[in-house]
Amino acid sequence: MNSSTQRLEHWEADAGDTGVAHLDIPPHAQRDRTFEVSADCAVRAVPGHDAPWHEMRLLLNGAQQWVRRVPTHPEGPDSLDYRVRCKVPLGEPLRITVTTEVHGARRLSLRVVADEE
Repeated sequence: MNSSTQRLEHWEADAGDTGVAHLDIPPHAQRDRTFEVSADCAVRAVPGHDAPWHEMRLLLNGAQQWVRRVPTHPEGPDSLDYRVRCKVPLGEPLRITVTTEVHGARRLSLRVVADEE
C-alpha cells in the first residue's frame, strides 16, 4: 500500500468522570507512524471548598511528558487540555496514560485521542 492510499489511524478513550484514561495502540509491522495525541479533562469546583485545584498528567510509554496543576475556577466548569506529537517506530507500541487529581472539585470528563498524521 502506498502512502496515498493508507488509512490513517484514529484511537480514542473516554474515561467519563473517572481519574485515569488508558489508550494502548499496538505496533505496526510495516511502517513508522506519527500521532497527534490530545488529552482533555473537565472539572467543576465544589461549593464551599477553599482553593480548589485540578491537575492532569500525561505519560507516553511510561515516561511523563507533561503535568499541570491549576486553581479551579469557582464558577462554572473548568478544564485542562494538552496536545503533543509523538513518533512511533515500526514494530513499537504506544501506551498513553492520562491521570487527573482534584481537590475541592469533581471530575466531569476525561478523554484521550490519538490521530495519525
